[in-house]
Amino acid sequence: MPKRLFRKYLPSPDKIRQNRSLGFLGALLSDPNLWHINRRSLAGAAFIGIFSSLVPIPLQMLLAAALAVRFKCNLPLSVVLVWFTNPLTIVPVFYFTYRVGAWILGMPVAPPSHVSFAWLIEQMIPLWFGSLLCGVVFGGLSWAVIKLIWRMAVARTWSLRKDQRRRKKERSEQAKAAAQEDESRPS
Repeated sequence: MPKRLFRKYLPSPDKIRQNRSLGFLGALLSDPNLWHINRRSLAGAAFIGIFSSLVPIPLQMLLAAALAVRFKCNLPLSVVLVWFTNPLTIVPVFYFTYRVGAWILGMPVAPPSHVSFAWLIEQMIPLWFGSLLCGVVFGGLSWAVIKLIWRMAVARTWSLRKDQRRRKKERSEQAKAAAQEDESRPS
């Protein structure tokens, strides 16, 4: 079951509540919905985490935490997924989102002859547009993947249970048949 996998790697609510640097959030962190490990909570957290990681702002983890609290999704997973954009991946990821935004807006990507503040502000438009668009698209894909994986795991579990019940029934029927055969034999 996916629940066990997520429980294994995500920190416990008590561990996070005991963190001294998060003490001022005590009332917010006591909401049990932020710690649930179920299909809805994890899929929402995946969307929030990936979306927040693609928004070009500092302190993306605060955005992810605020959205997780607002929409009552799994807080640890949403904050952890923000690290999709880390110091190693941030440049290629935001260059990709910039290229997507420039392509959709029909803006040239060529470097200017001279860099000015006006040019820099103008280049923020495709970066933001591409980042928000990619955040929604990739967040939606991560939401769908979590839902699909969870659904497949549940279906597999049901199938295994059904097979176990069938085998148990077959064994009991074989045992009954063997017992009846033994009774019908003359001693």
